[in-house]
Amino acid sequence: MPILNEAAVLKALSTVQEPELGGNLVSRNMVKDLVIDGTRVAFMVELTTPACPLKDEIQARIDAALRPIGAELIDVTWGATVRRATPTSPQMLPGVKNIIAVASGKGGVGKTTISVNLAVALAKAGASVGLLDADITGPNIPMMIGAEGQPVASANGKITPIMANGVKVISIQFFLPEGQPVVWRGPLVGGAIQQFLRDVEWGDLDYLVVDLPPGTSDAQLTLAQSVPITGAVLVTTPQEVALADVAKALAMFKRVSVPILGLVENMSGFVCAHCGEVTDIFGRGGGERYAAEAGVDFLGGVPLDITVRQGADVGVPAVAQSQPGPAAAALEHIARAIAGKVSIQAAREQPVLTVS
Repeated sequence: MPILNEAAVLKALSTVQEPELGGNLVSRNMVKDLVIDGTRVAFMVELTTPACPLKDEIQARIDAALRPIGAELIDVTWGATVRRATPTSPQMLPGVKNIIAVASGKGGVGKTTISVNLAVALAKAGASVGLLDADITGPNIPMMIGAEGQPVASANGKITPIMANGVKVISIQFFLPEGQPVVWRGPLVGGAIQQFLRDVEWGDLDYLVVDLPPGTSDAQLTLAQSVPITGAVLVTTPQEVALADVAKALAMFKRVSVPILGLVENMSGFVCAHCGEVTDIFGRGGGERYAAEAGVDFLGGVPLDITVRQGADVGVPAVAQSQPGPAAAALEHIARAIAGKVSIQAAREQPVLTVS
């Protein structure tokens, strides 16, 4: 039986390709804390996101590479260091690695539902996450994520966000009396978003999810011109009127040079809880077809699910429910897909080690 040593193990692991990023585990500097004890090999694989959707595939590739060289017990632990996919912005948010904008062409397609569940799903996976409610005139984030109270000043005079479901949350709603509307012109809306970027104590975040208002106006332009956005997630329903508007949102982000991470089709079908029959209330497959035509990635569809509405009304997002409905699995899949897209984008900026 061959004698295991560090050189032999690393050589074998250098044949294990990272499924999404390309390159191998060694050249990507993902193998940490290697320990060899007889036929036992233990090490940590440092992923680029705790929400990695391909752990099982990587584990299988590791086993296939190490067993032929004599490893009988392979003990892999998983770590994660989220990497920055956009340039550092010293003027604003220097501790925030990635900013993900969630947008739609029209209202009523469930954009805020996607934003809240994306943020909570990433936090559940182990990432440090913030959620900025940039829908200044329609701030629903606090109710939907269960954030209560009023932010206070930090030691250095900044606004301390409210923690809810493991996510740091800021919204204009925290500063308004109950029921008071925000009747502001565009410049005031843009100013509020800039203040939430500049004057909130976000700290170190792996992801800052920004829930934008529907359409293509001041809020979108303010965000794009203020900070480097990692990418935008577009939300639509399958129906043609929603697709016509999401096309305008796509064109707007391309015009301001914001990468598109992909498109989510919300309300993609209703599954009857009693008979199991699927009813395509808003049509079928429109989002996926549009994504293919527009050349953007289709991140997944989310079915109509009463538990999503029930949870949103009491501040318990679908992915945080103790008995989640069918939409929760789809939302978690979408969160992992988005995290993967961000990791791929960040990997393009990282040097690759040469393995001899």
